[in-house]
Amino acid sequence: MRLATVSGAAGTTAALLDGSDWRALPAPDLSALLAGTPAGPDLAALAHRAGDVVADAVPVLPLPRPGKVVCCGLNYGDHIDETGRERPRYPTLFGKFADTLTGPTDDLHLDAAADWDWEAELAVVVGRPLHRADRATATAAVGGWTVANDLSARDWQRRTLQWMPGKVWDATTPVGPVVVTRDEVDPTAGLAITCRVNGETVQRDDTSTLVFDAADLLAYISTFTVLRPGDLVLTGTPGGVGMARTPPRFLADGDVLETEIDGIGVLRNTVRMSGGS
Repeated sequence: MRLATVSGAAGTTAALLDGSDWRALPAPDLSALLAGTPAGPDLAALAHRAGDVVADAVPVLPLPRPGKVVCCGLNYGDHIDETGRERPRYPTLFGKFADTLTGPTDDLHLDAAADWDWEAELAVVVGRPLHRADRATATAAVGGWTVANDLSARDWQRRTLQWMPGKVWDATTPVGPVVVTRDEVDPTAGLAITCRVNGETVQRDDTSTLVFDAADLLAYISTFTVLRPGDLVLTGTPGGVGMARTPPRFLADGDVLETEIDGIGVLRNTVRMSGGS
């Protein structure tokens, strides 16, 4: 099942893909739909709740109001190697804010004074509340999967040992275009994850090579904070980031950034540089 928040002739709504048509669901967006019941929605029953076809439907940011966005760094072996780090014993985590997120085709308005890098990522959408979960419970709580790119201002990230200043600039993390439910694809079996800049492949790997998979991350995170329906967990990026190249390579004005995960979808965002710190 493919879910989205779509903008159409009558406004914005949560929607379900039915063939080539998007059919409206009873919520203004997926954040509202997923948070609508304490135990999370019965995703299997959503097909029976779908309404009319949404005219002129275009997928936008699927989850505009996640309660929590938790990200994992250093989670693919080749990326760990290119940073010169040792393989972590525990997940390396940091948080984002909801207003860090932007839509699957939105322009990325970036500060020209910063060094902007790409990070293609598989994102996990939480479908049920989780607290101190084991792997089996965490697996069952996955509501679905989507695509993200954790754009990072590397010079800001490196100012201190804390990564946050380089990771939470407003509207710099594209997400979408759809949420594919857990039964549709299996990242542990391997989904190709690719990032392209102006058509050139700069990252390509396989989600089966994650050091900590979705169940590991959800179980670990739920030990210290409750995860709720609609929360997002970004699982980390493969090797091939710009800062690890010789010389380093960063995004420039007009670059077209494409982030793709097989079986889920593609983000296409254009970089617009402006201003300066």
